[in-house]
Amino acid sequence: MPATREVPRFDPVRVGGRYRSGRLARHRRRALAVGLAVTATALVAAGPRDTEGARGHPRARPPGHTASVPSGERPAPPRRTAGAVTAPVRIADAATVRLLRPGDRVDVIAAEETVTGGDARIVARGARVTKVPEPLEGVSDDGALVVLSVPRATAARLAGAGATARLAVTLW
Repeated sequence: MPATREVPRFDPVRVGGRYRSGRLARHRRRALAVGLAVTATALVAAGPRDTEGARGHPRARPPGHTASVPSGERPAPPRRTAGAVTAPVRIADAATVRLLRPGDRVDVIAAEETVTGGDARIVARGARVTKVPEPLEGVSDDGALVVLSVPRATAARLAGAGATARLAVTLW
């Protein structure tokens, strides 16, 4: 049998220290999740109130609501953001315009023919489509008209680009 020896001195062992840090991390994750949920709820509640629903997000109408306007009355104009004007724009490809619906967001691109080739630039970003008029009978196929709601400065750029270039749209 070996001889007995004295036990060396050492600091006491603390049990459960690593579990406490895991519990703290779990509570932080829960607090973060609750904070994100509250933020998302607040953003949805404070979101934009459009009079015309975007595609894929139809507006709820009360039961028995009809979309017709009584005779002799004009329908209410679409709501615009502050500083926005309506700008009719002729898009070169009429088939593309048939894909658009009121409430859609589009980018308008001007394609200019130059001696060295073609040059394209974005004239308007995130313009809201307010109306897509029906094409007139007997009019040559030189594009289609779409009415956009844009800031006044962008409307001026659209008018200038429409006079010198072919315009196209990309749907958001």
